Formats: sequence, C-alpha cells, structure tokens
Amino acid sequence: MQRTILIIIGWLAVALGTLGVVLPLLPTTPFILLAAWCFARSSPRFHHWLLYRSWFGGYLRHWQQYRAMPPGAKPRAVAVILLTFAVSLYVVKMMWVRILLLFILACLLIFMWRIPVIDTKQQKT
Repeated sequence: MQRTILIIIGWLAVALGTLGVVLPLLPTTPFILLAAWCFARSSPRFHHWLLYRSWFGGYLRHWQQYRAMPPGAKPRAVAVILLTFAVSLYVVKMMWVRILLLFILACLLIFMWRIPVIDTKQQKT
C-alpha cells in the first residue's frame, strides 16, 4: 500500500514539475526532487527512468553527485524564469498581483543566485 502511494505521489510530482517548466508560480525543482525521493523508495524502475531517461535526469544526477547545478543550467533557468514572469506581469492587470509576482520573482532569483555551479572537471581536481 505504501509503495503504491509513493508511486502515485511520484508521478503526480513529475506531472506538476513538468507543468512548472512553463507556469511561473509552479516550481519545477521541488516536485522533481520529490518524485526522485518517492521513486527511490518505491520503484527502482521508475527511479532509473527519472535519472537516466527523463528530461530532468542529467540535472538530477549532477545534483546527487555534486549538490550543485551544471554549468549553463543556471543562466537557462534564470532566462526561463524571467520570460515566464514577464508574460505573467504583462497579462495580469491587478496591481496587488503584480506586486506579489515581483516579490516571488525576487525571492526566486535570490534562491537561484545562491545555488552553486560546478562542473565535473572542477570536482575531480
């Protein structure tokens, strides 16, 4: 029963994380990390799929090994964040929602700035 619940939560997290790629208020990373955690405890097959066959696999493997982002990932992530928030700020007309979006954007950019970036060459030397 617990295995089934973890698999369901894992796939729900994968779906929400995938949606989070294009929706500005839905974060991708926590959901994908949750999916990896759930699959690691419930299904070696799904965990292997997430690490080696999914779109997020390279980033997850790099995070597990180095606790950092690979080179180039941070600028791409910041660009996507800025693009999606810019669209949201353009579409939303209520001032208080715009202020909330700007606050969330600032928090998210500060969080991204604090994540280390390291490549495999730096780690091995």
